[in-house]
Amino acid sequence: MAKLPKEAKRKTGSTSAVASHEERFLKAFDEYSDALFRHAIYRLSDRERAIEIVHDTFTKVWSYLRGGHEVDSYKPFLYKVLNNLIIDEYRRRKEYSLDALLGEEGTDEGSFPELYEGGIEELTFMLDAQKASLLIGELPVVYREVLTFRFIDGLGPKEISELIEESENVVSVLIHRALKLLKDMIIKGEDDAETKRHTQII
Repeated sequence: MAKLPKEAKRKTGSTSAVASHEERFLKAFDEYSDALFRHAIYRLSDRERAIEIVHDTFTKVWSYLRGGHEVDSYKPFLYKVLNNLIIDEYRRRKEYSLDALLGEEGTDEGSFPELYEGGIEELTFMLDAQKASLLIGELPVVYREVLTFRFIDGLGPKEISELIEESENVVSVLIHRALKLLKDMIIKGEDDAETKRHTQII
Protein backbone atom coordinates (compact mmCIF):
# COMPACT_ATOMS: atom_id res chain seq x y z
CA MET A 1 0.00 0.00 0.00
CA ALA A 2 0.91 3.65 -0.22
CA LYS A 3 3.35 5.06 2.31
CA LEU A 4 3.16 8.39 4.04
CA PRO A 5 5.43 11.17 2.78
CA LYS A 6 8.54 11.10 4.98
CA GLU A 7 7.97 14.66 6.15
CA ALA A 8 4.48 13.78 7.38
CA LYS A 9 5.89 11.22 9.80
CA ARG A 10 7.84 13.82 11.74
CA LYS A 11 6.36 15.48 14.77
CA THR A 12 6.98 19.15 14.08
CA GLY A 13 5.50 20.43 17.34
CA SER A 14 6.04 24.03 16.22
CA THR A 15 2.53 25.44 16.53
CA SER A 16 -0.91 24.14 17.35
CA ALA A 17 -2.05 25.04 13.81
CA VAL A 18 0.67 22.92 12.22
CA ALA A 19 -0.04 20.07 14.62
CA SER A 20 -3.73 20.29 13.74
CA HIS A 21 -3.00 20.15 9.99
CA GLU A 22 -0.71 17.18 10.52
CA GLU A 23 -3.26 15.38 12.65
CA ARG A 24 -6.01 15.87 10.04
CA PHE A 25 -3.66 14.73 7.27
CA LEU A 26 -2.68 11.55 9.12
CA LYS A 27 -6.34 10.85 9.88
CA ALA A 28 -7.21 11.31 6.18
CA PHE A 29 -4.41 8.91 5.24
CA ASP A 30 -5.80 6.27 7.61
CA GLU A 31 -9.37 6.76 6.41
CA TYR A 32 -8.90 7.04 2.65
CA SER A 33 -5.62 5.42 1.57
CA ASP A 34 -7.13 1.95 1.07
CA ALA A 35 -10.11 3.29 -0.88
CA LEU A 36 -7.85 5.43 -3.06
CA PHE A 37 -5.64 2.41 -3.73
CA ARG A 38 -8.62 0.26 -4.73
CA HIS A 39 -9.80 3.04 -7.01
CA ALA A 40 -6.36 3.44 -8.59
CA ILE A 41 -5.76 -0.25 -9.17
CA TYR A 42 -9.24 -0.65 -10.65
CA ARG A 43 -8.64 2.27 -13.00
CA LEU A 44 -5.08 1.37 -13.98
CA SER A 45 -5.04 -2.45 -13.72
CA ASP A 46 -1.46 -2.12 -12.48
CA ARG A 47 -0.80 -2.71 -8.78
CA GLU A 48 2.67 -1.17 -8.65
CA ARG A 49 1.61 1.93 -10.58
CA ALA A 50 -1.46 2.27 -8.37
CA ILE A 51 0.73 2.23 -5.26
CA GLU A 52 2.99 4.88 -6.77
CA ILE A 53 0.12 7.14 -7.79
CA VAL A 54 -1.58 6.94 -4.39
CA HIS A 55 1.75 7.77 -2.74
CA ASP A 56 2.16 10.70 -5.14
CA THR A 57 -1.35 11.84 -4.23
CA PHE A 58 -0.58 12.08 -0.54
CA THR A 59 2.82 13.63 -1.25
CA LYS A 60 1.20 16.38 -3.31
CA VAL A 61 -1.45 17.03 -0.68
CA TRP A 62 1.20 17.15 2.06
CA SER A 63 3.27 19.62 0.01
CA TYR A 64 0.12 21.68 -0.53
CA LEU A 65 -0.45 21.83 3.23
CA ARG A 66 3.19 22.63 3.95
CA GLY A 67 2.89 25.49 1.49
CA GLY A 68 0.44 27.19 3.83
CA HIS A 69 -2.80 26.08 2.18
CA GLU A 70 -5.77 24.44 3.86
CA VAL A 71 -8.03 21.55 2.89
CA ASP A 72 -11.65 21.84 4.01
CA SER A 73 -12.72 18.32 3.07
CA TYR A 74 -10.10 15.66 2.45
CA LYS A 75 -12.17 13.05 0.62
CA PRO A 76 -13.07 15.09 -2.51
CA PHE A 77 -9.69 16.82 -2.46
CA LEU A 78 -7.76 13.53 -2.39
CA TYR A 79 -9.91 12.04 -5.14
CA LYS A 80 -9.38 15.18 -7.19
CA VAL A 81 -5.59 14.96 -6.91
CA LEU A 82 -5.65 11.21 -7.56
CA ASN A 83 -7.90 11.63 -10.57
CA ASN A 84 -5.61 14.27 -12.06
CA LEU A 85 -2.64 11.92 -11.68
CA ILE A 86 -4.59 9.09 -13.31
CA ILE A 87 -5.58 11.39 -16.17
CA ASP A 88 -1.91 12.24 -16.65
CA GLU A 89 -1.20 8.52 -16.73
CA TYR A 90 -3.89 7.99 -19.35
CA ARG A 91 -2.45 10.78 -21.46
CA ARG A 92 0.92 9.09 -21.32
CA ARG A 93 -0.78 5.95 -22.55
CA LYS A 94 -2.42 7.98 -25.32
CA GLU A 95 -5.94 6.95 -24.38
CA TYR A 96 -9.23 8.66 -25.19
CA SER A 97 -10.02 12.19 -24.03
CA LEU A 98 -13.28 13.47 -22.58
CA ASP A 99 -13.56 16.18 -25.22
CA ALA A 100 -13.31 13.67 -28.06
CA LEU A 101 -16.09 11.52 -26.65
CA LEU A 102 -18.41 14.40 -25.90
CA GLY A 103 -17.78 15.80 -29.36
CA GLU A 104 -19.47 12.81 -30.94
CA GLU A 105 -22.92 13.79 -29.65
CA GLY A 106 -24.63 16.63 -27.83
CA THR A 107 -25.07 16.46 -24.09
CA ASP A 108 -28.67 17.64 -23.90
CA GLU A 109 -30.07 14.22 -23.07
CA GLY A 110 -31.67 15.12 -19.75
CA SER A 111 -30.45 14.90 -16.19
CA PHE A 112 -31.36 11.23 -15.56
CA PRO A 113 -32.52 11.78 -11.95
CA GLU A 114 -32.73 8.03 -11.39
CA LEU A 115 -28.93 7.98 -11.24
CA TYR A 116 -28.76 10.37 -8.29
CA GLU A 117 -29.66 7.90 -5.56
CA GLY A 118 -28.60 4.38 -4.74
CA GLY A 119 -25.38 2.53 -5.43
CA ILE A 120 -24.23 -0.73 -6.89
CA GLU A 121 -27.84 -1.96 -6.72
CA GLU A 122 -28.64 0.20 -9.75
CA LEU A 123 -26.02 -1.50 -11.85
CA THR A 124 -27.01 -4.93 -10.57
CA PHE A 125 -30.63 -4.23 -11.38
CA MET A 126 -29.97 -2.93 -14.89
CA LEU A 127 -27.26 -5.35 -15.92
CA ASP A 128 -25.72 -8.66 -15.08
CA ALA A 129 -23.20 -7.22 -12.59
CA GLN A 130 -20.63 -10.00 -12.94
CA LYS A 131 -20.51 -9.74 -16.71
CA ALA A 132 -20.58 -5.95 -16.48
CA SER A 133 -17.56 -5.96 -14.20
CA LEU A 134 -15.54 -7.92 -16.75
CA LEU A 135 -16.65 -5.66 -19.60
CA ILE A 136 -16.05 -2.33 -17.85
CA GLY A 137 -12.36 -2.68 -18.61
CA GLU A 138 -13.17 -2.66 -22.33
CA LEU A 139 -14.99 0.67 -22.18
CA PRO A 140 -13.40 3.95 -23.30
CA VAL A 141 -11.51 5.56 -20.44
CA VAL A 142 -14.01 8.30 -19.64
CA TYR A 143 -16.89 5.82 -19.37
CA ARG A 144 -14.81 3.50 -17.19
CA GLU A 145 -13.92 6.50 -15.05
CA VAL A 146 -17.46 7.66 -14.31
CA LEU A 147 -18.75 4.13 -13.68
CA THR A 148 -15.88 3.52 -11.27
CA PHE A 149 -16.61 6.75 -9.40
CA ARG A 150 -20.35 6.00 -9.36
CA PHE A 151 -20.55 2.29 -8.60
CA ILE A 152 -17.17 1.33 -7.14
CA ASP A 153 -16.51 4.43 -5.03
CA GLY A 154 -20.18 5.24 -4.46
CA LEU A 155 -19.85 8.91 -5.41
CA GLY A 156 -22.88 10.87 -6.60
CA PRO A 157 -23.06 12.84 -9.88
CA LYS A 158 -22.38 16.11 -8.01
CA GLU A 159 -19.17 14.74 -6.48
CA ILE A 160 -18.12 13.24 -9.81
CA SER A 161 -18.79 16.52 -11.59
CA GLU A 162 -16.37 18.26 -9.24
CA LEU A 163 -13.72 15.61 -9.85
CA ILE A 164 -13.82 15.67 -13.65
CA GLU A 165 -14.78 19.35 -13.88
CA GLU A 166 -17.95 18.83 -15.87
CA SER A 167 -21.58 19.63 -15.10
CA GLU A 168 -23.81 17.16 -13.28
CA ASN A 169 -25.82 16.82 -16.48
CA VAL A 170 -22.73 15.80 -18.46
CA VAL A 171 -21.85 13.28 -15.76
CA SER A 172 -25.35 11.80 -15.89
CA VAL A 173 -25.17 11.63 -19.69
CA LEU A 174 -21.85 9.78 -19.48
CA ILE A 175 -23.20 7.31 -16.92
CA HIS A 176 -26.32 6.78 -19.03
CA ARG A 177 -24.27 6.14 -22.19
CA ALA A 178 -21.82 3.89 -20.37
CA LEU A 179 -24.61 1.73 -18.93
CA LYS A 180 -26.29 1.51 -22.33
CA LEU A 181 -23.01 0.51 -23.96
CA LEU A 182 -22.43 -2.13 -21.28
CA LYS A 183 -25.91 -3.51 -21.77
CA ASP A 184 -25.39 -3.69 -25.53
CA MET A 185 -22.05 -5.46 -25.02
CA ILE A 186 -23.65 -8.02 -22.70
CA ILE A 187 -26.51 -8.69 -25.12
CA LYS A 188 -24.07 -9.06 -28.01
CA GLY A 189 -21.95 -11.45 -25.96
CA GLU A 190 -24.99 -13.57 -25.14
CA ASP A 191 -26.11 -13.60 -28.78
CA ASP A 192 -22.62 -14.63 -29.92
CA ALA A 193 -22.50 -17.39 -27.30
CA GLU A 194 -25.92 -18.67 -28.37
CA THR A 195 -24.87 -18.66 -32.04
CA LYS A 196 -21.71 -20.56 -31.13
CA ARG A 197 -23.67 -23.18 -29.17
CA HIS A 198 -26.14 -23.55 -32.01
CA THR A 199 -23.31 -24.03 -34.52
CA GLN A 200 -21.67 -26.69 -32.34
CA ILE A 201 -24.96 -28.60 -32.03
CA ILE A 202 -25.41 -28.58 -35.80
